[in-house]
Amino acid sequence: MTDRRRTELGAAGERLAAEHLIRRGFQIVDRNFRTRWGELDIVALHERTIVFCEVKTRVVSGRLGAADPRARDPLESVHPRKQAKVRRMAARWLVERRDHPRADELRFDAIGVTVDGAGRLLRLDHLESAF
Repeated sequence: MTDRRRTELGAAGERLAAEHLIRRGFQIVDRNFRTRWGELDIVALHERTIVFCEVKTRVVSGRLGAADPRARDPLESVHPRKQAKVRRMAARWLVERRDHPRADELRFDAIGVTVDGAGRLLRLDHLESAF
């Protein structure tokens, strides 16, 4: 997969994840916040909780369906090293975005998006308090 295709896939997955969050009553506060460690995909507000969402997108190609056990789960990529990186980026966001909404809690969610070769959504898994 080319870098351009990977970037387009990631953007499409983040768009689908953001739409999912909005449907569930979340307010999107920020997207694609760049830090020296990488990029926070989505920062949202849900009631009195700031939610940092890590979005992972995978394409299921060929005859594999999203339910096929050979299809890789996108959430497998949210390993402990990635979790630590997201926490560092969230701390940076809280320092730099002084105008952020006030909240009683912080939470880290993971959203796995699986699409087919044409970019159609096959599956979306949202794990609240994933790490």
